[in-house]
Amino acid sequence: MSAPLRLVITGCGGIAGAWLDHLCKRNDVALVGFVDLDPTRAAERAEKYAKGAAIGIDLAQMIDQVKPDVVCDMTIPDAHADVACLALSKGCHVLAEKPMASSMADARRILAAAKAAGKVHAVMQNRRYLSGIRRFRETVQGGALGKLSELHADFFIGAHFGGFRDVMKHVLLLDMSIHSVDQGRYISGLKPVAVNALEWNPPGSWYAHGASALVCIECDGGVRFTYRGSWCSEGANTSWECAWRAVCTGGSATWDGGDEVKADGVDLSKDGFTRPKREIAVPPLPQLALTAHAGCIDDMLTSIRAGREPMTVGADNIHSLAIIHAAIASAERQGARVTIDSIQGHP
Repeated sequence: MSAPLRLVITGCGGIAGAWLDHLCKRNDVALVGFVDLDPTRAAERAEKYAKGAAIGIDLAQMIDQVKPDVVCDMTIPDAHADVACLALSKGCHVLAEKPMASSMADARRILAAAKAAGKVHAVMQNRRYLSGIRRFRETVQGGALGKLSELHADFFIGAHFGGFRDVMKHVLLLDMSIHSVDQGRYISGLKPVAVNALEWNPPGSWYAHGASALVCIECDGGVRFTYRGSWCSEGANTSWECAWRAVCTGGSATWDGGDEVKADGVDLSKDGFTRPKREIAVPPLPQLALTAHAGCIDDMLTSIRAGREPMTVGADNIHSLAIIHAAIASAERQGARVTIDSIQGHP
């Protein structure tokens, strides 16, 4: 086996645990440094996951000191572009928490830096590595229900985070809905064209801005993908992965965000007010060796070793980010239609 990849962790807050719980079990990586603006947090992570690793508050100095192969970025969204561009300029691959960046300009800056460095930049989209989503995707795209005509996702969670999210603008859309729209792209395989969106902060919200949203995404061929969500909805919660419905030309399928997928076909040869249903067997639940964060991290790391792009490479993830920034632009214009091309910055 080749030498372990040397990893530096920057941003040692709560989400770092989801990465480190898996990384510390791998024998193909070495955790060599922890960076955080609060050195106590960096020290606590090092003590728990990699005793003897270097700790510091300055990423550039840490890279120069320990010469990592990979920087894992778990800083706040506004810092992602500066962290990525710095690490890439110093010859490191970058594996980052979502969202890729806080703006499309910053996302494009990251892609240019990755291309110039010849290094991988990839984004944590852990929902793609769930058995349930693979099962639902195969049901939707398998053909037994005909062609997809509508895709709908509901997200209702009451989450009391504290910290930067409490005051973050567009908190639901930018920090959480990026997961849902990326799921929608993965499930459907469709290309988004334009977005209409509304965003608001409902009575009783403990967030300062935009804890609820309604988004309609227009895709190639007239297919629509809708998202309804709230981060201050307590009781009767959905899964963190959303509750999904796919409406197809020959029936519909639902996914609870866990392992359960159901599908009803209709007998298109029959007429009547409602057509009779026909039984549709859904594919078996895939048995994935690693799921969620662990699955995404494994794909990223094995891709770096193999010299290929991981599924969640930044060059693909920017298309999910474009949906979010189109939704933000639409919400700021009271729901006006915003094209993806205008957000991407190229035809």
